[in-house]
Amino acid sequence: MRLAEQFVAAWYAPRLTPLTAALLPLSLLFRAVVAVRRFTYRTRFAPRVTLPVAVIVVGSITVGGAGKTPLTRALAEALADRGWRPGMVSRGYGGDDVGPRAVTVGDDPAQVGDEPLLLAAAGFPVWIGHDRVAAAQSLLRANPECNVVLSDDGLQHYALARDFEIAAIDGARRLGNGHLLPAGPLREPSSRLSEVDAVVRLVPSASDAAGEDGRETTMWHEPLAWHNLVETSAVADASRWRSAHAIAGIANPQRFFDLVRRLGIGPVFHIFPDHHRYRPEEIAFAGADAILMTEKDAVKCRAFADARCWYLPIRARIDPALVDRVERKLRGRQAA
Repeated sequence: MRLAEQFVAAWYAPRLTPLTAALLPLSLLFRAVVAVRRFTYRTRFAPRVTLPVAVIVVGSITVGGAGKTPLTRALAEALADRGWRPGMVSRGYGGDDVGPRAVTVGDDPAQVGDEPLLLAAAGFPVWIGHDRVAAAQSLLRANPECNVVLSDDGLQHYALARDFEIAAIDGARRLGNGHLLPAGPLREPSSRLSEVDAVVRLVPSASDAAGEDGRETTMWHEPLAWHNLVETSAVADASRWRSAHAIAGIANPQRFFDLVRRLGIGPVFHIFPDHHRYRPEEIAFAGADAILMTEKDAVKCRAFADARCWYLPIRARIDPALVDRVERKLRGRQAA
């Protein structure tokens, strides 16, 4: 087991393991750093930048795998359906370009990262940058029609003032052992959830979904049809796949593997690190008649894929009450 996999397994164990217990002193130090950093922004010792349009931040207090990017895209689409003109910003994690720069479909994922390409596929303006303030300002200069900015995974980027905060949580793994990094998966203490405007829990399927008033609600990932990376018009016939392999370079690969099983497919599974940059030889499975992957993996394999390669796009299905809650805040800002 890779070191990263060992950490994840230990973080989401029901109680402290020897590995995580040994890291508790560092977690206490990390907690102090987080508290000091938050204090500097609360007291305005460190400045916050307010944009001329509303800002919605979609993030998490846990490391990876909570469905933040699909949620950001789904919320942008829902707001667009109601007449808003959203733009999106992202750090561009996994890419070499520190930005700020625009992202368009067809850009090199090694430069812009994989998740921004998934956002760009929705057709909205997307800008990346390690400095999200600069990225958002650049987006608005280039796209003055945008009247709301969504920040993907920016909950801890306090330099960007925000009007609405959404925290995504993995409904299965929850907050793990409840400890901060590196002894646990938390970026901030669990008490941070009481401060955000909405908490969205990712559940396995529609039958597990539940809605409340938009403050605490659920979302689920709906699988769409399999898409071929080479023959875009090809139709998948999973019943003919006798020797399939599935790869996943995402934060929670087990979620994808479980979904593939629920679709009635039993491939050989291969786990890669989150945001992994694939090489052709890593997916050259001799004798395989199908190589299955997530949409996030597909953007990095497209350049060398063959006709055996298929990806499964998903769409986050969110509670309309969440969209209502967000829109009330946006209209309140407009009226102010």
